[in-house]
Amino acid sequence: MTLQDKLDAFKADFEAGKPPYSVPRSVIDTMHKATAELIASGAAQRARKAGDRAPDFILNDPDGKQVSSAELLQRGPMILSFYRGVWCPYCNMELQALQAALPELSATGASVVAISPQIAANSRKSVRQNGLDFPILSDPGNAVAAAFGLRFALPDYLVDLYASMRNDLPAFNGDDSWTLPMPARYVIAQDGTIVYAEVNPDYTLRPDPSELLPVLRQLASRVA
Repeated sequence: MTLQDKLDAFKADFEAGKPPYSVPRSVIDTMHKATAELIASGAAQRARKAGDRAPDFILNDPDGKQVSSAELLQRGPMILSFYRGVWCPYCNMELQALQAALPELSATGASVVAISPQIAANSRKSVRQNGLDFPILSDPGNAVAAAFGLRFALPDYLVDLYASMRNDLPAFNGDDSWTLPMPARYVIAQDGTIVYAEVNPDYTLRPDPSELLPVLRQLASRVA
């Protein structure tokens, strides 16, 4: 079963109002409206894409240790996943899929990191609950996400919905901007060039990690 198969199965139950979420149809309709507006905005088309230079970053891991993109790229290609946070079930399923694929991804010489606006304590929780062997780096204010062209502000009606559901992004992120990154996954070559980019404003759609392997193997063949 692919990652998207699992996401589709979850979405079907979620949108049918099944427990444990048991959300009413009005909530689903509001989420659909916000996603449709984000798609229509064209924001995804303005994000960094394959062939672009990846922005450099230095961010803290959940234990407060600084992680530099330049240092990671000295070791090999980098797989970068932008993660909305521990509260997002679709995002957690993606991290679990990356973890399951980690042996094959690592065998190509690549490193895997996730970047999230959430505070370190929530990233430690995400690492623990999803059984991750790769770090989630904290991106205060979505600054790195903005450099990749991924940051967007939630519309007021979605802020009201999240607040009513106690999905308190200012508390999760330590930031009252009510901004998030669009879900995105990148492969960055050692020279800093983006060689794979998948950006989708619909957070329920995610590529399978296996799609990265041909790209990574091609990069490895250049080095061999």
